[in-house]
Amino acid sequence: MEEILRLFPLEIRQAVEARIDNRWNILQEIRIRLDKPMELIFDMKTEWIGNYRPKKQDSQFIVNQLSEFSLYRMEDELREGYITIEGGHRVGIAGKVNTLNGAVKAIQYITFFNIRIAKEKIGAAIPVLPYIYDSNYLNTLIIGAPQTGKTTLIRDITRIIATGWKKVEAKKVGVIDERSEIAASIKGVPQHDIGMRTDVLDACPKAEGLMMMIRSMSPDVLIVDEIGSKQDIDALMEALNAGVTIICSIHGRDLDELRKRPSLQILFDQKVFQRMILLEKQLKPAQIKQIYDQNGVNILQKSRYLTNEVDRSTSFHRHNYMDGF
Repeated sequence: MEEILRLFPLEIRQAVEARIDNRWNILQEIRIRLDKPMELIFDMKTEWIGNYRPKKQDSQFIVNQLSEFSLYRMEDELREGYITIEGGHRVGIAGKVNTLNGAVKAIQYITFFNIRIAKEKIGAAIPVLPYIYDSNYLNTLIIGAPQTGKTTLIRDITRIIATGWKKVEAKKVGVIDERSEIAASIKGVPQHDIGMRTDVLDACPKAEGLMMMIRSMSPDVLIVDEIGSKQDIDALMEALNAGVTIICSIHGRDLDELRKRPSLQILFDQKVFQRMILLEKQLKPAQIKQIYDQNGVNILQKSRYLTNEVDRSTSFHRHNYMDGF
């Protein structure tokens, strides 16, 4: 986790490293607030580091590390409120907001940091495969609140589709990785395992990237993380009309909430997504609560688990959507 520790000045680094010890695998977040105890959020509990409270110079050190001493190169990220670093970890930032004509121009005087730890969970997608494949892959929407594991799930779906499984051959997969979280590319090279036949447009806006990928790499399946804007939806519809399967994620608590969003209305009216996977927040990421078909009918039955790479604590029934899985 050197890519995270390098962000911190020596005193913070030593305090964090000593407290975490060998528990990086269950760490979810490191939260740093000026003049406050530092917060470590693990899978099952929260711990505080109170023997050192970050100062203004510590905040400046972290900002310099994030920006490589050039705030100009972070201009877009400062407007969005987060920076993705090596390894796919996301650093959320908050502080004094500067606006221009009513829109956010940048965050100035950054005094709050939330380092969210990216985790690669090989096998996380195995339970959903019988539901998203029926002779071909189905247009799929992954729904979840923050920290439910949407990116974890969609990354492993990418890996499996692009590598193949059982008797299902590998497909060409195109990833539009606007936030550099799915593949965690460094200078264009993915750091996560995303499969044998995957191509990535890193740090590319989704609306532009979808058609770029179709024109340049002719994918069978397009993977997109965190859709939401009208531009995203318009681009999705254009890609679907080009005959490509779409698998994407979106922030949301449930289907009812999504149906109320005007920009998403066309997706529900035209029953674009044949599968909609709702995640719930539990101790482990990517835990499935419901799986809906295009009519909003829940087709998930939690009665047994699938073997081979599936965590033994989770049980799923294949619901006869794929005999022989």
